[in-house]
Amino acid sequence: MNILLKHVLERLVRVGSLKVTGPKGTTHKFGDGSGEPVHIHIKTMHAERAISFDPMLAVPEAYMDGELDVIEGGVLGLMRIAFQNMGSSGIDVTWSKAIEGLRHAFRRLQQVNTAARSRRNVQRHYDLSGELYKLFLDEDMQYSCAYFEQPDMTLDEAQLAKKRHIAAKLRLKAGQTVLDIGSGWGGLGLYLAKAFDVDVQGVTLSTEQHGVSTDRAHAMGLQDRVHFDIKDYRALNERFDRIVSVGMFEHVGVNHYRTFFDKAATLLKPDGVMLLHTIGRSGVPWATSAFIRKYIFPGGYVPALSEVMPAIEKSGLVVTDIEILRLHYADTLKHWGERFAANRDKAKAIYDERFCRMWEFYLAASEAAFRWQDLVIFQFQIAKKNDTLPTTRDYIAKCEKALELRDIGHREPAAPARAKPTRRKKVE
Repeated sequence: MNILLKHVLERLVRVGSLKVTGPKGTTHKFGDGSGEPVHIHIKTMHAERAISFDPMLAVPEAYMDGELDVIEGGVLGLMRIAFQNMGSSGIDVTWSKAIEGLRHAFRRLQQVNTAARSRRNVQRHYDLSGELYKLFLDEDMQYSCAYFEQPDMTLDEAQLAKKRHIAAKLRLKAGQTVLDIGSGWGGLGLYLAKAFDVDVQGVTLSTEQHGVSTDRAHAMGLQDRVHFDIKDYRALNERFDRIVSVGMFEHVGVNHYRTFFDKAATLLKPDGVMLLHTIGRSGVPWATSAFIRKYIFPGGYVPALSEVMPAIEKSGLVVTDIEILRLHYADTLKHWGERFAANRDKAKAIYDERFCRMWEFYLAASEAAFRWQDLVIFQFQIAKKNDTLPTTRDYIAKCEKALELRDIGHREPAAPARAKPTRRKKVE
């Protein structure tokens, strides 16, 4: 192991049990020996040098390329040790800290998300094969944080609970119009239309998602109530009673927050309500993970609360409620990771081994960030006026309960056992 990497690991890993086998077969131990052990093998000198200077990018790249293997503890265990030691004394003197500081300083240059660039960024991720997403998402294809009302919920149950939670905060009434910004595979918009008899306009920049969601609307007989378009939200001019946006704000970019909320203000009717569900940071603003930005979500950014609130205030909108969902996304990602692992051979048949290793690292590292770093979910409830919604939160729970009873009642009953045909007596 080269001297620089050994020095970095000695200063960084104070807690935990990490073993690193280098390209020459020598193994070194780091940490205090506590917790679940993790053992990695750096196979090449190239990977060892790269990790020495930029571990946050070079480790996932080496893993993707097969130049690094996790022999014991898995990627999740490796990221646990990394994140749990980030606050240890000594990290400030590493090359990694300096590089991450530069990424933070230049983060605005990485997020000039014009309409054309936003479309390209979305295509990089969301226009992957729909068959890939079916391998690890729930039945309704919800590609965002689920809501685990009970810890023993299945993924499908928790995603349904998420839709109820969001719907309740929108305070919907029959006949209203709803805009879904970043409508994904259409599940939320279709749920709102069916549950509340509202008209939904969904917009996405993904050709793949648009095709799936449109087909689903026709299959459910809701094509007259739910419409999906390939369109940037900035190109819209209609006005809506309600706006909902789930998992899209992470792609807006800090440079465009004012534009986003100014546009929302013009799209909402005077008594309008908006529910924004987004990944956020409970800590201070920081740069997007270099690995995530380069390979998973180009142009993406996870904001701190202090970066979002000023843009809302300047738009003239009123924040009526903020909820912070902690650990719900960690549990969601755990389910996704387990499902992906169970279907890994199918994913490899769609893409290749390198893609599978990239996706494994993405899911595990994301789960770790929600468990041991500062990532959370923000749910902003926003209105045009401060008297549009009730002054207490009781209505949210009441609506969720009513929706739960409705969802149970609308589940397809089990097919009855087919009765055996009776033999007719032969007429003489």
